[in-house]
Amino acid sequence: MSAENLIIIGSGPAGLTAALYAARADLSPLVFEGVKAGGQLMITTDVENYPGFPDGILGPELMEKFRKQAERFGARLLPSDVTRVDFSERPFGVWVGADEYRAHTVIVATGATAKWLGIPGEERLTGRGVSACATCDGFFFRNRELVVVGGGDSAMEEALFLTKFASRVTVVHRRDEFRASAIMARRVLEHDKIDVIWNTEVTAIHGAESVDSVTLTDTLTGAETNFPTNGVFVAIGHQPNTALFEGQLKLDLKGYVVLAGDGTTATGIPGVFAAGDVADSRYRQAVSAAGTGCMAAIDAGHVLAHHTAEVSG
Repeated sequence: MSAENLIIIGSGPAGLTAALYAARADLSPLVFEGVKAGGQLMITTDVENYPGFPDGILGPELMEKFRKQAERFGARLLPSDVTRVDFSERPFGVWVGADEYRAHTVIVATGATAKWLGIPGEERLTGRGVSACATCDGFFFRNRELVVVGGGDSAMEEALFLTKFASRVTVVHRRDEFRASAIMARRVLEHDKIDVIWNTEVTAIHGAESVDSVTLTDTLTGAETNFPTNGVFVAIGHQPNTALFEGQLKLDLKGYVVLAGDGTTATGIPGVFAAGDVADSRYRQAVSAAGTGCMAAIDAGHVLAHHTAEVSG
């Protein structure tokens, strides 16, 4: 079986940018997009913070532009989910069901998925007042009253960031104290634009075209109240899409791919690279993911050039 130069697993900003750069370097990358191609931007309405689009652009439209640009230079995209990998020897093994593929280099760009509450109204109103990213969407909520759900550092960061735009931010937490670090919790508790509702869960989100209220349920008494709000930011964490790589790549305690730490996108396995949110628990932005996708393609190109030199030599 002949081996591919490069297989890219994932088709968000990281995967498709890697595909673009690799294709332009004549590496003819094979990209497994996955059934849910495009990453988290596929459920994002207006994207106003991606450079080059001063009037904003719809998330799915932006990802289609990424896709067409990668294909223009020769990237091959397959709408399939990878079901198994074997990085124990080169060429590396990648399977889609019973179909086996081999590659001299692999870029892992499977991203991460925001954890959601799984409550009525949440999915229907995502992008219309429900968000999991204050940095992405906070700008749209100037002078609005907002709810942030969560009690960890992520929730504290979201709440503090949103005070730049919102008239009022209410943090709803299911316990009687935050899990966040002491300094982050103190900043939230002392902020004059933030209120906290303890021992409470958001159990439903309401609104016709956009969010207008939530149902709050007391975790101690079960009592329900209707709470008016213009938006809900769910900040209960992200889950990296790395189940496929357990036992193959080194993962941290949260499940993110651990990079080699040499300033590149290299993992602990020579020839395997990781780009985007799958290895980034901090920034989680489309532009930073695209940047690491570029890096991964260049890193893979260097490995392939060395490999070619060895073979020809």
